[in-house]
Amino acid sequence: MNYLFLHQNFPGQYRHVVHYLASQAGNTVYFITQPNENAMSGVHKITYPKDSRGHVNCHAYTMELDRAIHTGAAVADVCRKLREQGFRPDLIVGHAGWGETLFLKDVFPDVPVLVNFEFFYHPRGVDVDFDPEFVSIFNDPSRLRARNGVALLAFHGSDWGHSATRWQKSLHPPEMQARISALHEGVDTDVLCPKPDASFTLPDTGRVLTRRDEVVTYVARNLEPYRGFHVFMRSLPQLLRRRKRAHVVIVGGDGVSYGAPPPPRSTFRAMMLEELAGKIDLRRVHFLGLIDYPAYVKLLQVSSAHVYLTYPFVLSWSCIEAMACGCLMVGSSTPPVLEVLRDGINGLTVDFFNCRQIADRIEAALEGRRDLRALRAAARATAIDQFDLRRQILPRWNALFADLIAGRAPGLHVVDTPRERAANR
Repeated sequence: MNYLFLHQNFPGQYRHVVHYLASQAGNTVYFITQPNENAMSGVHKITYPKDSRGHVNCHAYTMELDRAIHTGAAVADVCRKLREQGFRPDLIVGHAGWGETLFLKDVFPDVPVLVNFEFFYHPRGVDVDFDPEFVSIFNDPSRLRARNGVALLAFHGSDWGHSATRWQKSLHPPEMQARISALHEGVDTDVLCPKPDASFTLPDTGRVLTRRDEVVTYVARNLEPYRGFHVFMRSLPQLLRRRKRAHVVIVGGDGVSYGAPPPPRSTFRAMMLEELAGKIDLRRVHFLGLIDYPAYVKLLQVSSAHVYLTYPFVLSWSCIEAMACGCLMVGSSTPPVLEVLRDGINGLTVDFFNCRQIADRIEAALEGRRDLRALRAAARATAIDQFDLRRQILPRWNALFADLIAGRAPGLHVVDTPRERAANR
């Protein structure tokens, strides 16, 4: 089979499935992306130029739509060159977010197009109005409506869609949901697994942490409000005062992935350290920045309590990866988390804004590590049952691809849990 994938940051969410397809005899895989240094064996990577224009002379609401059209046209040009070279994909898969899929049907009208509809914006009740402390840069309902125009155009130019979770799918209009499968990218639960004898060396002090220590972990791509960094930091004075042996290990950069930026020449980390100056023992709070993947896995394997907080927004891979490692999860009771975490069943849930409760539940996790081992086992069981890459997720991707290539509407076999599979037998 011939496959064509598109994502501005190769390989994006398609890392696992593209690697799998490229490893199968008889498959040819092309990937169109913006220039980056990433590479993958067996994948033909083709780049298109980034939109280098400065200010675009159009209405502020249509800025993203204009850039999406510019990107879509650039990708279409690349596709025409591929067509002229004799390449015809059996299936095209891409992300809706930046316009890359908008004009694919104009180049390959008879090829099925599967699009990742990751998030549909709402002016109320989701992320934009969630946190009164940090006003969203998208708090204008009209601007959000225009921003969703990219996804609506992408939907018009697609045959089917996918969203990583059922909640993310549910944010889209009903007519879109009817053609979207809830299908996660998957995690490798063979690599991400508990390891009782694991150890992790703190790069700042050289101290070696093991499962015998009290290790509180927090991970995000960037340390920012969307992932509850400010609330987590405010829980630390109480926690560190009560748990004299606890070490808090924080992974994440100082950039901004989502939402409004911090004040000029500052970071959210700097803001919180200034706010909490003198209130936390910085000898026991370790900011690691971004670390490599093997070190990240080792850190999760020594974690005594892993804290995952998020606005009602896209669920992070790190949440599922921590569950796969058998972490004792302390997660916010927000919709994306509650889809996978049940209080007292496979983790502990907290009010996102309640710093005292967060500290109390982390302390309960540290105090009852032996008594709460069942929660760790249940967290890993959830990751295996719903998100295991080889045994659960890749077969579902294969089934979805096969249906689309054969011209069939995907059936109900693309499901998420044993309960749903049983219901559809």
